Amino acid sequence: MLASSVTLPLEQFKAAENMARANHWIKHQEKMSFKLVAKNRKPITTHSGIALTPDASLEEVEQCDLVYIPALWGNPQPRLKSNSAAFKWLSKLNRAKTTIAGVGTGCCFLAEAGLLDGKPGTTHWHYFNQFSRRYPKVNLQQQYFITVADNIYCTGSTNSLADLTVLFIRNWFGRTIANHVERHFFHEIRQNYLRTASATTQVGIHADETIARVQATINEGLDRPISVEELAAKHGMSVRTLNRRFRDATGQTPLQYIQTQRVAMAADLLKTTNLSITEIAFCIGYSDVAHFNSLFKREFAITPNKYRSTLRAKLFSVDQKLEKYSDIQRD
Repeated sequence: MLASSVTLPLEQFKAAENMARANHWIKHQEKMSFKLVAKNRKPITTHSGIALTPDASLEEVEQCDLVYIPALWGNPQPRLKSNSAAFKWLSKLNRAKTTIAGVGTGCCFLAEAGLLDGKPGTTHWHYFNQFSRRYPKVNLQQQYFITVADNIYCTGSTNSLADLTVLFIRNWFGRTIANHVERHFFHEIRQNYLRTASATTQVGIHADETIARVQATINEGLDRPISVEELAAKHGMSVRTLNRRFRDATGQTPLQYIQTQRVAMAADLLKTTNLSITEIAFCIGYSDVAHFNSLFKREFAITPNKYRSTLRAKLFSVDQKLEKYSDIQRD
């Protein structure tokens, strides 16, 4: 197995928990419990030589909130035969609606247990053909790095696992902490979860077509003043009805949604352009820069300037790296 497919989500969740506790957003006695679980408690040496000691056997864990199935190094089939006890365990947790996330070739455990039959799934690209031959009932999504069907998630790589874990953190701790974790773990520009995911039930997807049209109207006009009253009139509703239906569909009021989308656009502009903070604020419909700074800090727990400098602190060009290497050679 790949140790990183265990340690990375663990460290991401611990960072989220520590930030929540430091800001008094969770009580001191509320603590997340993490366990490494295997068919027995014997130490496991990963392919890279890193030894991991399980905290519990499969029989000792009857319920939990979230399970990660780590990626396997090389052909996964021999490991499936020697770990067949995991299939019944995963099936039992699935019946209890536990969230289960497979990583790369670890998704074969889900398929072998029959938990992906008739559902979308993915795995490491190198084993697409083997996977589709062995599990013809699975709707293999080769074009997506993440799939989700109800409580079961599949990711194609550890990078996708990191993106998915940020989504879990957002669901459990909120956007501010999720943004904090993403910023500190990944300085580079990363794709949004929904852009890389195929799902039968996706976060942010709902059945209210009218509200979906309202969202489209908002997204098309983020650079202009948007009035809730005008939105309601445009789509044939009273303001009260719009607020109620919008909250029922998205979990946010229209105003909250507008602010969230604008701040997300601002974050992209900070990453990808050299526009000033004032120019970015204007681009997303804010003439009051102080108000924009306040909204951004509330969302990301950091000012726009600090956000940009944090992202770019790790960036360097190949030329710079080669120049430094040449200097060392000359010395």
